Amino acid sequence: MHNVLVFTLSGLNETMENRYVFFSLTALFYPLMVLCNLIVIFTIISQNTLHEPMYVFICNLCINALYGTAGFYPKFMYDLLAEDHVISYVGCMIQIFVIYSSVLCDLSTLTVMAYDRYVAICRPLEYHSIMTNQRVLEWILFCWLTPIFCMSVLIVLTARLTLCGSTIEKLYCEIWAVAKLSCFSTTVNNVFGYIVIMGYFGHAVLIYCSYIQLIRMCIKSIEVRHKFMQTCVPHLLSLFIVAIALFFDVLYSRYGSKNVPQGVRNFMALEFLLITPILNPLIYGLNLSTVRQQLIRLFFKKQVGISE
Repeated sequence: MHNVLVFTLSGLNETMENRYVFFSLTALFYPLMVLCNLIVIFTIISQNTLHEPMYVFICNLCINALYGTAGFYPKFMYDLLAEDHVISYVGCMIQIFVIYSSVLCDLSTLTVMAYDRYVAICRPLEYHSIMTNQRVLEWILFCWLTPIFCMSVLIVLTARLTLCGSTIEKLYCEIWAVAKLSCFSTTVNNVFGYIVIMGYFGHAVLIYCSYIQLIRMCIKSIEVRHKFMQTCVPHLLSLFIVAIALFFDVLYSRYGSKNVPQGVRNFMALEFLLITPILNPLIYGLNLSTVRQQLIRLFFKKQVGISE
């Protein structure tokens, strides 16, 4: 059993002289990010023409962004104004669960979206028989339940550790950082952690296979190429951003060096909480013409004179 009641988060220690600047920027950014995601969610839910699998998955991405960032930003803003940056043991476990289940849900959703694009472009005649409402619901449940299961097991494995320290060198609680504080071996945690990583590496393989097929189809057909550019490029961009953000986070978590300035380390740790949640609604809301048209219809119909 753990013997620590409170953790100290030391990620802000070297940047406290600029805390009011960071607080002001965060107070502007977080509501903007929430608003952008809510607009896309509301647009997709309220417009019947967007009740298609691809848009349901985009909606899921935006809901997940709100869920994941809620586990970080309120606490981060509080810490920017507080003198002591502490979090209770239970609060730390909840934060780990929310942030990292959100990241895994993001990866699962992007994988399902890749499969959806593969079926839509490579097997268009079978699309509606494959991507039924029931199948879409099953994929959405898969996107949420798998990360919830993985993170629940990791939290239980972490909770059994006896800890010999209470300082986490990050802006938020992170599973590897807590495991590093263990007095004893964390082999079981590491093994299960690597199983989860390999499982999600399998997601990456599925995405790769989907896009190999899509690119083959693009070479053969100009029409397919146009469809690919319109719907797959935003997905690839989103995927690339998530992959880079996670790469930086893993680098920081596993091999972070104190020789690297704390500001750089903080950016590496924050990238998937900073860039992905705001870019996804912008990429899909503005770049996909169908969503963009429905946004205009929904919010600006009176000004631009669009009739129902």
